[in-house]
Amino acid sequence: MGLPSNYTTAPVSKFLLICFPNYQSWQHWLSLPLSLLFVLAMGANVTLLITIRLEASLHEPIYYLLSLLSLLDMVLCLTVIPKVLAIFWFDNKAISFSGCFFQMFIMNSFLTMESCTFMVMAYDRYVAICHPLRYPSIITDQFVARAAIFVVARNGLLTMPIPILSSRLRYCAENIIKNCICTNLSVSKLSCDDITFNRLYQFVAGWTLLGSDLILIILSYSFILKAVLKIKAEGAATKALSTCGSHFILILFFSTVLLVLVITNLAKKRIPPDVPILLNILHHLIPPALNPIVYGVRTKEIKQGIQKLLRRL
Repeated sequence: MGLPSNYTTAPVSKFLLICFPNYQSWQHWLSLPLSLLFVLAMGANVTLLITIRLEASLHEPIYYLLSLLSLLDMVLCLTVIPKVLAIFWFDNKAISFSGCFFQMFIMNSFLTMESCTFMVMAYDRYVAICHPLRYPSIITDQFVARAAIFVVARNGLLTMPIPILSSRLRYCAENIIKNCICTNLSVSKLSCDDITFNRLYQFVAGWTLLGSDLILIILSYSFILKAVLKIKAEGAATKALSTCGSHFILILFFSTVLLVLVITNLAKKRIPPDVPILLNILHHLIPPALNPIVYGVRTKEIKQGIQKLLRRL
């Protein structure tokens, strides 16, 4: 008796991405809001990058870090969302073996790079408020360059084993991925090899990188809050906190969405499997769309820069 068509004893050369296996009719309804969010995310981040590039008053370390965050957001968006939309619009479910693991690497490494960038930005705000006189000598262009190299090197090197370990597994069974994207757990469970070490490494690396960033962010804001509470000048405390407002909102949103995604994955038996898939897509789309908007609305210098840019057009 022959094996079903989605099973093979030969090495797998491609995978099939099945979005929302239980509710595939959702795809048509989701394609419009997702495409609009994608256009918004790309447009907002490009506008922010051009504004920072052209406006001389924004050539400061904090805005360079914001530019790094925008670049990371754009790469994450471009790696995930076009493929999702291609599945929704053209039923293009196939993804090559190498393409799948490349997407996996980008998602894992750039997600932790974003977290690390938030940590560096928190340190920037800590120095600005707790050591304002030393800020120009500590937070320099050289500091930003070294921080950017650290963000890319640390997270790129430590997350690289995740797709490498998955790609070295033997895929001799089902090649249908019940997800819109090539997450490590969705792909590796198709293997006929033992994946215990694969999952353990992702768990340890992920929580070590994201956890250490979160601890340092909390420490930075604890010191900031302690310093602000000591300020007795009228209005000074509010002004100091307002400089951290945009950054804190983005960190809170990033962490909350990530936490909800983790909880839904842990509670698989109680939550429909399509919910974590949708949350995973939104986590690669909503923060990139919101980050530049939040900064644009709450930061006077960026708002003025965008207005100048629009007047030039």
